[in-house]
Amino acid sequence: MDIFKLTQIIDNINEALVVVDKNAYIMFLNRAAEKLMDISMADAFGKPVESVIPNTKLHIIIETGKEELNRTQQIKDTKTITSRMPLFNREGKIVGAYAIFRDITDIKKMGSQLTSLEEYTHLLKSILDSTQDAISVVDENGIGIYINPAYTKMVGMTEKDVIGKPATVDIAEGESIHMQVLKTQKPVKGALIKVNPNRKQVIVDIAPIFIEGKLKGSVGIAHDITNIRKLTRELEQAKQIIRKLEAKYTFEDIIGEHSSILRAVEKAKKAADTPVTVLLRGESGTGKELFAHAIHNGSSRRTNQFLRVNCAALEESLINSELFGYVEGAFTGAIKGGRQGLFEKANKGTIFLDEIGEISLETQARILRVIQEKEIIPVGDNQPIEVDVRIIAATNIDLEKAVEEKRFRKDLYYRLTVFPINIPSLSERKSDIYLLSNYLIRTCNQEYGRNVNDISNEAIQVLSEYHWPGNVRELENIIGRAIINMGMSERIIDSHHIPDLYSSNKNLIDTKIYEDDYNRKVSLKKHIEESEKKYILYLLIKNNMNKTITANELKITVRSLYYKLKKYQLT
Repeated sequence: MDIFKLTQIIDNINEALVVVDKNAYIMFLNRAAEKLMDISMADAFGKPVESVIPNTKLHIIIETGKEELNRTQQIKDTKTITSRMPLFNREGKIVGAYAIFRDITDIKKMGSQLTSLEEYTHLLKSILDSTQDAISVVDENGIGIYINPAYTKMVGMTEKDVIGKPATVDIAEGESIHMQVLKTQKPVKGALIKVNPNRKQVIVDIAPIFIEGKLKGSVGIAHDITNIRKLTRELEQAKQIIRKLEAKYTFEDIIGEHSSILRAVEKAKKAADTPVTVLLRGESGTGKELFAHAIHNGSSRRTNQFLRVNCAALEESLINSELFGYVEGAFTGAIKGGRQGLFEKANKGTIFLDEIGEISLETQARILRVIQEKEIIPVGDNQPIEVDVRIIAATNIDLEKAVEEKRFRKDLYYRLTVFPINIPSLSERKSDIYLLSNYLIRTCNQEYGRNVNDISNEAIQVLSEYHWPGNVRELENIIGRAIINMGMSERIIDSHHIPDLYSSNKNLIDTKIYEDDYNRKVSLKKHIEESEKKYILYLLIKNNMNKTITANELKITVRSLYYKLKKYQLT
């Protein structure tokens, strides 16, 4: 960037700028300073700064080499805030000083800002060179005029490779966003391109540069997508860890006054006071996880970790390594140093094994060892590790039948059923529908930004006549849909807001699928996958998102269903 363009930029800023040499003689005034001091640059040049600004301290800045920031200073009839700083050359020697003045009224409007300038081109370049953002600048013709060290480090191109060259010189794949911005004179954000020499993927934000209304070039900031992806993965991992380690609910969050739910809560409170292994039994959607959270938070382990594991969602080949960890070299792909398992991570805390009826006999034997021996053996190791873990298990299958069919170990069954808690279905406690609905209304109000106050008796009557195969989870879905059906000014859910509870969802499947697929030239494989996805979605909705029933109707295992849900992004 040449001195003429830099002078233009400085001359057009709102702040008044005065620059003096090492003898405190004026070297430069910008236009704002000329107006503030009521003197032209031609008349001021070479004069002692004290003759133009009687109360200046720039000569002291030169002597001490120390900056003074945000000091009040009266300039004629104008009260200003000024910052005074020394100027250094490349060898670090003081060669002068400068002061920046701002009208106090502008400070009140814009807030306190600190403007740092160094000696002419070296000043601006030093600022840009020190930033961690990868910056590139081109002129109005798309010729490179500046890149900073961060750009060189990220892209792998030096000033020699870029300066004086067209903006396309660093592009390995995709169009030059600099040229696009110069053509449209509009900024572009989040453009994905590949840059030389290693075809590195970067995301760029580029904006045009205007001086006195004229386009003078564009400036771009590049972000390494590798780091962004890494940070995104770390964020997702952090979210997962936070979700796993936090037991959010207490017994106060369990809503209901029916004797069946009160009995379950009372029994759960007794379990919380002891280290006993608990088995939560109940249909899908009854709130088994809610009870697991409450038991943990009501126990002496409440300050330690709470981990929830969906046993059916873990692939059979990975479940043991996830639960019990593994040592280095245990199998192909095992990370260096091994990995700690979930049981070990939950030491001194609680682990909630949801859908425990879906795990293999081998894994059942390992869990039995945890309960009996208080120890685990990582995959690929033969040395046991002691763990102190409270186990809360949950299932909605008939464990007795599973034991009879030898799909579930009898010894583990007896260990788990020492303290079983049966959570009633919603159809067993329909008198709680009003309480639950009001609780869910408050939750939906927060989520949807609504202000619904209540639900009518007629609406409760409609809800009470339904058989609720999806239990409280289904009720939550219905209340949410009812609120969406309401007008913004309506405050009470009425019966006409309630969606059709008996809809068969037959219209989910397009009867013209074959004709449409033919017109789209869809391959047989793609057609089969799309049909499978729609059929799974149809059964899920039909079964109120109950995965166990859906898997049974599909005649596949629950684990296979979870695999397909993940494959088709239905989770």
